[in-house]
Amino acid sequence: MSNFRENCLNAIFLLNLVYMKKLELLAPAGNLKKLEYALAFGADAVYCGLPDFSLRVRINQFNLKTLKQGIELAHKQGKRVYVTTNIFAHNKHLEKLGGHIKQLKKLKPDALIVSDPGVIQLIKKVWPKCEIHLSTQANCTNWQAAKFWFDQGVKRIILGREVTLKEIKEIHKRVPKVELEVFVHGAMCMSYSGRCLLSKYYTNRSANLGDCTQPCRWQFRHFIGEVTRPDDLLEIEEDDRGTYIMNSRDLCLVEYLGELKKAGVVSFKIEGRAKSIYYLANTVKVYREVMD
Repeated sequence: MSNFRENCLNAIFLLNLVYMKKLELLAPAGNLKKLEYALAFGADAVYCGLPDFSLRVRINQFNLKTLKQGIELAHKQGKRVYVTTNIFAHNKHLEKLGGHIKQLKKLKPDALIVSDPGVIQLIKKVWPKCEIHLSTQANCTNWQAAKFWFDQGVKRIILGREVTLKEIKEIHKRVPKVELEVFVHGAMCMSYSGRCLLSKYYTNRSANLGDCTQPCRWQFRHFIGEVTRPDDLLEIEEDDRGTYIMNSRDLCLVEYLGELKKAGVVSFKIEGRAKSIYYLANTVKVYREVMD
């Protein structure tokens, strides 16, 4: 019995070593050039997508040809590419989505990032062996939801940005086989995991279909008033550039990577497919150095 226990402990130790080696720095790629820079400055993997089915439309410069080049380049370096297919699809999108998945299958990305359960079902039908990562847009914030998605064939969950460190630990403890990915740097949408309606309201461009105009970063003038004094308004002021009370604080968890690793996170994700190459290179380099 003692030998059996010792063998089990050794096996657990080896599995932990394997698990630790899987730690990944995941960077954004808005075009092929940005993909090249992300890899050159230390990213283990990149995420990108094509305009029609990705949550980046106007700022997305990939097409099938350049996406193929990017995937081949990454694979030559032993690195990975995850393709976003994470819109909340309407019926009209389903008509083209099957063909889109078939095209992606030929390019051989390492995984597809998906938020819609209907799209997941379609991927499983068209590309049964596809590795599926659950988008943060799906708002997975508890272990029961993580177990549900894992049972549906999802290998990795990009947790909702509202999840606390304590909750991450419990999710990992309860569902240890599912990989956990978290955003560690970049813009934080004011809405719940990015489900914002402001862009649609102001400009008729839906953030949930990849066309956010980021009205949360516009300059708004806000006034408060007492109901019996409608003409006596007080302006809310913040600084000389305007008031940004709707824009949440940007994320920077570079000091907490060790704690996130211990909690069970295997992939540290940087936000910013729309950011400049300069921003991308510097951010990736800093996180690479800290992780090393």
